[in-house]
Order: sequence, then structure tokens, then C-alpha cells
Amino acid sequence: MSQSSAKGYAGKAYAYSLTEFGEPIHLPRCGGYLLRRAIPGTGFFDAMGCYPLFFCRDWKQLCDDLEELPPEIISVSLVADPYGHYSPDELEQCFEVVNPFKVHYVVDLELPQERIGSDHHRKQALASLDDIQVEVCKDPPGFAEKWTEIYQTLARRHNIHGIRAFSQTAFEQQLAMPEIEVLLAFLGDEIIGAQLYFVQDDVVHCHLGAVSDHGYKAGAFYAMDYVSFDHFAGRAKWLDIGGGAGLSGSGQDGLSLYKKGWSSRTRPVYFCGKIVNPEAYRDLAPLQGQEETNYFPAYRLGEFS
Repeated sequence: MSQSSAKGYAGKAYAYSLTEFGEPIHLPRCGGYLLRRAIPGTGFFDAMGCYPLFFCRDWKQLCDDLEELPPEIISVSLVADPYGHYSPDELEQCFEVVNPFKVHYVVDLELPQERIGSDHHRKQALASLDDIQVEVCKDPPGFAEKWTEIYQTLARRHNIHGIRAFSQTAFEQQLAMPEIEVLLAFLGDEIIGAQLYFVQDDVVHCHLGAVSDHGYKAGAFYAMDYVSFDHFAGRAKWLDIGGGAGLSGSGQDGLSLYKKGWSSRTRPVYFCGKIVNPEAYRDLAPLQGQEETNYFPAYRLGEFS
């Protein structure tokens, strides 16, 4: 797959939608993208994979790309595509830090729709669909302003900030990507929720979902998820509905429990960290008082709190 033909999370357009949060760096051998970020108060930079997942064409070439990063980039951190062609051992040959992160919950799209999920979830979805209508958005670029409004409601409710909160500019660029697909939930004439998807190979990735206050009360997530299984059936094998809330990966938060109710299986996800410039990294971490932390990179402890 060439740089120009890569789509969704793997594509150039997605990386460049995040330029407010870092300068995109193309890794020529593996085909992936990183975001170069200034480290406040220093002349150094680090690099992170695009949020929420790092994708590349050839995982066996990733190490060579990272070895050629300039020394002013002192570290690299990323969350690896859970469907990437690598093993944990291969990741450990490339990164100093390879830690299980959050599992992703996955729906088997080859199952009949009436067999997907728990009895509780299907009952809730069908009840919600008595009042809610779910439709495919015919004009994703024209939906950017309304989507930003809905997503900001979620961001405020859960204190989401930084790259995880995206921005209207980021959403405008993502919704202009021809491969994005959007499902809308209506209550009467009111849009009460939406979910954004990328189809990549045999996996549909649920990029983001959000609902209004009315949407929460009406069960819009149940309705949209249930309709999505039929919408994508026959076009991919798996629908990845993502992980739970927070960074702990305990699986006991409300979002995890909701996604478990739909999932057919889980897929492990790995957080990976590499020190590119060891001397600069050692000098920087103690200045932040984080000599003993397990967080990587240590000098950015708390950035997603």
C-alpha cells in the first residue's frame, strides 16, 4: 500500500488532521506517521503515534525508521494497531517499553444480527429504535459543526482535553475524508447522536461516538450500535468498538461494561515506548521530579489526567 493509497487511520489525511497537536512525520520504510511535539521548557521534541492508534504498512521496517529519527527527538510513544502484523516479541525488539494497554472489544460481523450481543443489549436497542431513527449521513463534511457541538458535550462531561478532545478543525478535515462513514441518530427531527467509522481491510474501526443529553436518555448508543452491525455486515469481518474509559484498562468502568455487552471477543492492545536520545531523556525526567514513575515518557506524567 503506497503512502497515497493508505486510508483511514493509516492515511496521510488523518495524520494531517492532527497538526494542531504535533507536526506529522512520515516514516518512509514502514509507512506510518508520528506527531512531533515540542517538550515545554526545553529545546527538545518527542514523537507520539496518531491518536488513538498507530498504523503502518510494514511493522518489520518500523525499527529502522525509529533508529533514523534525529537526536532532538528524545522519545517515541504509541499505541499499536491491535490488528497489525507483529508479535509482542517483535515489539520488544524495537521498544524499551511494551505494556498491555486496554483491550478492545470486537463484534463478529459474520454472526446474524439477532445473535450479536447480550439479551439485555438487544432488548435495549430494539426498545430505543421504537423512538429513534438511525440513518447514514449523506454529507459528512456538512456535519462537522454539529458533530463538534455533540462531541464537546461528551468532552465536558468526562473532562476530556488535549488531543483526545480533537477540535473543530480536526473534525472538519476528518469528515472530509472520503472513506469516513457516519451514522446519525434522530429523535424526530433532532440529531441526538452520531458515530464515525473507518473501514480498513477486514476491520471496521468505530472512530468516535457521542450523543446529546437527549441521546443518553433515549438510548441512542444502543440504537446506533445495533444498526451498525447490519450496516457493515458483508463488508468486513470485525467491528472494533474500542476500549474502555481512562488509562487503567481495568475493564470495570461503565464504558467497558457497555462494550462487553456487545462484543464477541477482545483484542489485546499494546502501549510502546522508545528512548531515542538516552542522555537527554535521563537529564529531562529528573527535572520533572519523575525519576521513579512507570509512566512513559516520564516527563509527560499527568498530561492525560
